[in-house]
Amino acid sequence: MTGRETRAQFLKYFETRDHRLVKSSSLIPENDPTLLFANAGMNQFKDVFLGIEQRDYLRAATCQKCMRVSGKHNDLEQVGRTPRHHTFFEMLGNFSFGDYFKQEAIPFAWELLTRVYSIPMDRLMVTVFKDDDPAYQIWGRTVGVPKTRIFRMDEKDNFWAMGDAGPCGPCSELHFDFGASPLGHRCEFPCECGRFVEIWNLVFMQFDRDSSGQVTPLPKPSIDTGAGLERLACVLQGKHSNYETDLFRPIIREAERLTSSEYGESEKTDTALQIIADHGRAATFLVADGVLPGNEGRGYVLRKILRRAIRHGKQLGRDDPFLFEACGFVAALMQDVYPELRESREYIARVVRSEEEKFSSTLNHGLKLIDELTARARKEPSGEVSGREIFKLYDTYGFPFDLAREIVEENGLRIGEQEFHEELEKQRDRARQSWKGTERQLRPVLQRLAGELQCEFTGYEQIRRVPGRVLALLKEEEITAELKAGEEGELLLDRTPFYAEAGGQVADQGMIETEEASASIVAVKKPVSGLIVHKVVVDLGTIRSGERVTCSVNERLRQSTALNHTATHLLHAALREVLGSHIKQAGSLVAPDRLRFDFSHFAPTSRAELREIERLVNEKIREDIVVKKAEMDLEEALQTGAMALFGEKYAQRVRVISVGDFSQELCGGTHVRQTGEIALCKIVSESGIAAGIRRIEAVTGEAALERFLEDEATLDVLAETFKSGRKELVQHAERLAQSLKDTLKQVDQLKVRLATADAATLLAHAPEIGGVRVITKEFENLDASQLRAVAEYLRSRIGTGIVVLASRNDGKASLLVAVTANLAERFDATRLIKKIAPIIRGGGGGKPEMAEAGGKAPDQIGTALQESIRVIERTALEG
Repeated sequence: MTGRETRAQFLKYFETRDHRLVKSSSLIPENDPTLLFANAGMNQFKDVFLGIEQRDYLRAATCQKCMRVSGKHNDLEQVGRTPRHHTFFEMLGNFSFGDYFKQEAIPFAWELLTRVYSIPMDRLMVTVFKDDDPAYQIWGRTVGVPKTRIFRMDEKDNFWAMGDAGPCGPCSELHFDFGASPLGHRCEFPCECGRFVEIWNLVFMQFDRDSSGQVTPLPKPSIDTGAGLERLACVLQGKHSNYETDLFRPIIREAERLTSSEYGESEKTDTALQIIADHGRAATFLVADGVLPGNEGRGYVLRKILRRAIRHGKQLGRDDPFLFEACGFVAALMQDVYPELRESREYIARVVRSEEEKFSSTLNHGLKLIDELTARARKEPSGEVSGREIFKLYDTYGFPFDLAREIVEENGLRIGEQEFHEELEKQRDRARQSWKGTERQLRPVLQRLAGELQCEFTGYEQIRRVPGRVLALLKEEEITAELKAGEEGELLLDRTPFYAEAGGQVADQGMIETEEASASIVAVKKPVSGLIVHKVVVDLGTIRSGERVTCSVNERLRQSTALNHTATHLLHAALREVLGSHIKQAGSLVAPDRLRFDFSHFAPTSRAELREIERLVNEKIREDIVVKKAEMDLEEALQTGAMALFGEKYAQRVRVISVGDFSQELCGGTHVRQTGEIALCKIVSESGIAAGIRRIEAVTGEAALERFLEDEATLDVLAETFKSGRKELVQHAERLAQSLKDTLKQVDQLKVRLATADAATLLAHAPEIGGVRVITKEFENLDASQLRAVAEYLRSRIGTGIVVLASRNDGKASLLVAVTANLAERFDATRLIKKIAPIIRGGGGGKPEMAEAGGKAPDQIGTALQESIRVIERTALEG
């Protein structure tokens, strides 16, 4: 059975048993700060299990994209070296949200494995939690598994918890027996040698654990299961390694072609090809989901994965970019199952190729730094290169540790590996802490009300004098009977026209009135489906629970927000048309006064591109296109071509906003009737906010007109100031800028000339220390480039010697050490600068021939220069 068939059979099996097939969520978890990446099928259902969210189905089945490279699932170092470790993998799972439990879940799993997949029963081992007698009985009596193949395990192995507190429960695992230990010894289950492999885990979520560790039964026990597709395929295809299955073999063959190597020729070659195949898959899906290489968080993980694969390509003799082709191959191979790869294929290749080119220069720079470290270590009696310094290379430049070790050992030296691993563990701890986050939990008072109250949103059709009834009032986290004039609180209605903050759109504002009272709506939120909470300030009288009320939305703010929301859709479509279909929304703000749109893109948007984007948006506005709103089933909407924002969660019934054939998106926000209502859209800024994430801010309607009028006034002032016509303003400004640049260059040259005017005196009176001439000098108001120019001038004339210069500028201190080439090995400028920089409360670095430092204590410059003389004296004596 192929991997594709294995996936399809799993989903079909559960679909015919009334499970809703739910698409994989993005690898970037939505609204979950506790996770770096989606690492299990249950991630997208977490709020359902916690009771925060309700869905219109109680059974689900998925094939979820997963990544495990950080935290407790840090598999990266083992990937490619073992038969079953991966970064990216697909997790098959079936879920029950308070519907069926062990009595159904266990037979489902057994039937699928033994009857649909035809796995021999005697090759399967079952584990249960030691105290889970019901599960033990179901496996034995109901399913018929012999007691000799059912094993009771302790809490460490067979008890699952979402966190220190919250839902938890026992689990039951199914293991496949490959029949022989890969280590060649006799063994029995359980054994970690690789003979027995877990292929499916059934979690029985039946308890709620409090902060003290006490567990109580959940009113509606649930099921969460996970089966790795790669492991199942390995079993069903009769292989001993996941890399031998048809999920990997086509990618490995492509890697063979790209690196002119052959799988099976040696263990080293096989490992390299497996790493390229695995990491190529991971990189493809990460970039498709909006992650770009960077120096922190998700971007840092992607960069590490890419560079590890590139490094192994180099080991196989491929020095020029190649991984981008492998990723393009992965996208083509898997695009039928994951359609988002189809439209992102070219973009993925561009991102990966760019990183390959960057890493090439990084590698060259790293090699130079390694040479410096080994040269320094040769002078040390221990012959050891600092593990901390090697870690800096690894962490800052992505320089591979194994390559560093290889080079160091070739020089007859060794690396302080314990130091390296200590620093590596500290870095992992920092990463874990930065992604620890907090659980998003529904406030207790709202959790109580969520199961009892439902609010209908009517604000698409009517926003003036909408009747409703107060279902509940809250004050300081308690349910109250009334709110009096001057009091703040929260209010829940049976129906409301007020839009709750969602999808980037801010909440409506407005008024709620009774015959005797009125209150201002200042915020509206929807913490869970069906529960809309209005934050109110009572202006007059008393609002009581159970009262009939009249609701009115602030029409001016609603219309201004609608202009900006429809304009956001037009902007999104224009970005995709001008920059490419890889553009994905990464965040947005739709407010009455402005709109903000964040999107994934690997480069700044040029002025010409921005002009075309703006022109296209305004063209659609002038066409006065009817904005259509329609409700339909999610699958139907997607089949019509409506764009779903990747990573968003949608209900089964969705709202589709269409602007002709230019834009079609799933959206629950408020919009104009026709695009002409927007009148005008003006982009006011474009900037980068994170690695690979750009931000556009814009205004529409009156705000856009106001912006144009401001620009007109500015142009009038400039024309008057320069005594120039508008058409000549740009040329005039360019001439002025060039003139200023030339003047500043002349000033720069004059400063250097003045600073070197007494060079002859400095050179003539330079003291000789240990046979080396030394110049020390302090200047006023020289910047770093000017100080370098002076240092280079003096060094070129000193012959053999050392130049130590300083400057105070704007309350700060600068230091510079320059050493002639013939002394650089003996008097390393970086060592000298690091010894004197702390005196000026700073730090610095550089190269053996020139190093610089900056500090906050210019009053200590004299002391630093004197100390430099003493350091040179000591170094001369040691040498």
